[in-house]
Amino acid sequence: MTPDHASAIPKRDAVTTIMGNVRAFDMTRGMREPVPRRTAYHHGALKDALITAARRLIAERGPLGFTLVEAARLANVSPAAPYRHFKDRGALLAEVRRRGAALFTERLAAARRGATDDPAAAFQRMGEAYLAFAREEPGYYSAMFSAGPAPEAKTAKKKDASFAMLMQAIEQATPGASRSADLELTAFLVWALSHGVATLAGAGQLPGDRDGAKARRALKVGVGALMQGLAQQRRSAPDAGSAQRPAVRAAKPATPRRSRAR
Repeated sequence: MTPDHASAIPKRDAVTTIMGNVRAFDMTRGMREPVPRRTAYHHGALKDALITAARRLIAERGPLGFTLVEAARLANVSPAAPYRHFKDRGALLAEVRRRGAALFTERLAAARRGATDDPAAAFQRMGEAYLAFAREEPGYYSAMFSAGPAPEAKTAKKKDASFAMLMQAIEQATPGASRSADLELTAFLVWALSHGVATLAGAGQLPGDRDGAKARRALKVGVGALMQGLAQQRRSAPDAGSAQRPAVRAAKPATPRRSRAR
């Protein structure tokens, strides 16, 4: 091509022609793999993954020792992904509480069904199931009893069901408990003792208790002593009917009137 012909071609067309030739000779372009587009939501079971992550973080740091971003990182999702299911960390914690309460109630019910023919054994098995749940599910257990806003209706209902189940077990295992002044108080004392032993065991305050045997022994002896003391108190208490009857006061003899001397 002569210089005269080259000058006759517009500069823009010349650039387009050259670039087209370059693309034509780019033989590797068709073999390149497409770059996947990154999305913020790519987890098939995001909600369950976040629950699992939260349970682990709660078990390690406590209910208030983690953030929603940390839960997302542990679940291997983007920081924005959790907001598809939870508005904040409190909402995630509430869901952990709800699931924990449901599983806790199931465990207690299963333990009680395992000894339906022996009320005393069923009562003892419920205590063992309580300790086992606290030991095996520290994330759920810590979340259930953590301080914070009032639990949602579903969570409160499950916890109420567990407490009602405990009251029934006490009533069946201890004849006369239903006639006591406050069966609910008895159940509360048993629950408080169970929670105390479970908390001490979870904090490692029962040295040498690797398999939970020491915690089970402590709960059995403690609840046994508590129930014996309450039974003794009922036997020594005065009869309710006689206590409510007012005492009959003896009539005061009339003082004879003196006659006036005339």
